[in-house]
Amino acid sequence: MLLTEFDANRQAIINPEALHEPLEGFPKIAVSCFSRLTFQRMLEMFPHELIYEISMANVAIPIYKLVIDDNELAIFNAPVGASTCVGILEDIFALGADKLVLFGTCGVLDEDIKETSIIIPSHALRDEGTSFHYVEASDEIAVNVGVLDHFRSYLNERQISHKEGKVWTTDGIYRETNGKLKARKAAGAICVDMECSAVAALAKFRGVDICHFFYAADHLSEGNWDARNLMNHMDLDEKDKIALLALEFACDWIKP
Repeated sequence: MLLTEFDANRQAIINPEALHEPLEGFPKIAVSCFSRLTFQRMLEMFPHELIYEISMANVAIPIYKLVIDDNELAIFNAPVGASTCVGILEDIFALGADKLVLFGTCGVLDEDIKETSIIIPSHALRDEGTSFHYVEASDEIAVNVGVLDHFRSYLNERQISHKEGKVWTTDGIYRETNGKLKARKAAGAICVDMECSAVAALAKFRGVDICHFFYAADHLSEGNWDARNLMNHMDLDEKDKIALLALEFACDWIKP
């Protein structure tokens, strides 16, 4: 078997259910972000309790149950990077979640996209390795399958401005060269992240629902990088609004 050949066998040597049995009472929908500070501020918004902890080799990821108007949500701080993020999401779904709202920063490839602007990825360019273990090889993958229309309508009804387009997902943050930037922009990418294509592949393989969106942070252009508000401590009020949006959409999404 070639290294790039997809193996459709659903039974692996190690499977998430071997490490995590379904947890009674685990919320059916989870919400997660990548920023440590945003996550801590999310916890402070509503009553919550620790319900589980996922242990990895060098980090423990606590999972909390958060209650909003009688809606129970599981929330956790997702790790950065495609392979680690997908591994944790596998565990979350094994514990009993059916749906996930995942959000975080992205770098924009168009300086007209302002800081903290909301971006909905419709497709992702697969420049990472994890997704190829979940779906057959291709240059891109559809994102937000089954939830894109709902989330778009949710934002439009509340007159929340946003931009929709392709994301370039790469796990080589120090290898984002000018040549790659030009090629990815020519392919239609408006932003860059590290997890989206792999998360979309997981959703497709496992048959789970994931709403994945970004808020704009740094700006990448040929020969120049502008960090803008990438750092955790900047624009906290605006980032709080985005976190609240994710939580409120999760409550809306689980309505019968």
